[in-house]
Amino acid sequence: MKVIICGAGQVGWQIARHLSGERNDVTVVDNNPDLVRRATDTLDVQGITGFASYPDVLDRAGARDAEMIIAATHSDEVNMVTCQVAHSVFAIRRKIARLRAQSYLDAIYSDLYRRDHMPIDVVISPEKEVAEAALQRLSAPTTFDIESFFGGKAQLMGIRIDEACPIVDTPLRQLTDLFSTLRAIVVGIRRDGSLFAPMAGDQIFMGDDVYVFTDTRDMGRTLEIFGKAQKKQDRIVIIGGGNVGLGVATALEARTVRPRVKVIERSRQRAERAADALDRTIVLHGDGLDAGILDEAGAGRADAALVVTDDDKTNMLAAVRAKEMGARTAICLLNDPTLIPLMKPLGIDAYINPRATTVSSILRHIRHGRVRGVYSIGDAEAEVIEAQVLGTSPMAGQKISDIGFPEGVLIGGVVKDGDVVRPTGSTRIEEGDVVAIFAMSSDVPEVERLLQVSIDFF
Repeated sequence: MKVIICGAGQVGWQIARHLSGERNDVTVVDNNPDLVRRATDTLDVQGITGFASYPDVLDRAGARDAEMIIAATHSDEVNMVTCQVAHSVFAIRRKIARLRAQSYLDAIYSDLYRRDHMPIDVVISPEKEVAEAALQRLSAPTTFDIESFFGGKAQLMGIRIDEACPIVDTPLRQLTDLFSTLRAIVVGIRRDGSLFAPMAGDQIFMGDDVYVFTDTRDMGRTLEIFGKAQKKQDRIVIIGGGNVGLGVATALEARTVRPRVKVIERSRQRAERAADALDRTIVLHGDGLDAGILDEAGAGRADAALVVTDDDKTNMLAAVRAKEMGARTAICLLNDPTLIPLMKPLGIDAYINPRATTVSSILRHIRHGRVRGVYSIGDAEAEVIEAQVLGTSPMAGQKISDIGFPEGVLIGGVVKDGDVVRPTGSTRIEEGDVVAIFAMSSDVPEVERLLQVSIDFF
């Protein structure tokens, strides 16, 4: 498939990496020559320097025979015009645009994106995706990371191991004997800052961060086994009343059983907008780093403090202060993945990475074949890939123990005939099965090779 990706920033680069790794013909377009050079030097892609919305630039990028265009520049308007040019001039069949401005996303204006108006097939809103990720974090506040797979039938949970964990020092192979009916597998462990895929003889130690892939029905039991009892969220403080904070508060208000929510926003204009939009939520105008405002919002008694301002350092400091005042759980938004290692020493419980969330969302919507979704872990250290097994895949018809996976690869779950199955060495992977595979970044090309269809499939 020939794909043009407009915008070579972090989001565009990550999408280009995934698509080029799957043997697609990818061309990256950006008006910054340094970003284009980085993409062409590190990836198997072509690069064009220029403005993505210019017809002659798209023509040089191969738009006349492209099947898909992904507009992910920093400008909403450039992304929209790019899709219009791709449709009107080059008849590109599939058009995906990243749009940030709330006005473009309002449901009452959705007709704007019809084929006879502004033809965009899929609109990705980073802020809406981040708000949904925040709601997921709040649904499992004792995890530091969580992502759904298999249409919500399974979850990848990041769990920090502390003194409450009853299975510390237990070899992983013994967990199968101790909890024979538990549909959960430890697929990754971060120890002393390094992430790795564990082997059956590895143990879990105090201070480890573990990634557990579990059937959603066993989520509560899995958390208890790892020493993380599920806790009800009655009081939530949201610091940051912009689009993300407002989106989370609005979703919480719509729930049948509503928690008590208070929002803190530094900008008077945004605070007034949030107060007008929310019916049952108290909105406070003030600085989320101010101890007096946090105390007025009840941060010390909060079950969760969610910090989603547009500044990473403010988010981290506000989360630390809320936690120090007594908030049970502190969750913050982090755009810079290099700050993630500071979370544990600062006592922050969980984070949301907008770039990883946006990339995952775009890849989910592409539906370009066997790969249904990709979730990036940490600073792109590992990925969990959800994919359907086709008949020509080298995995089809083989037992898991007979598949030549690298050491950094583990299968977390398998869906057979609509049911989630806990994989063992004797589980046979059949054509049509859907698998979730944890892979260290260096091993992703080998996983893609194992998923690759041969030419005779077509």
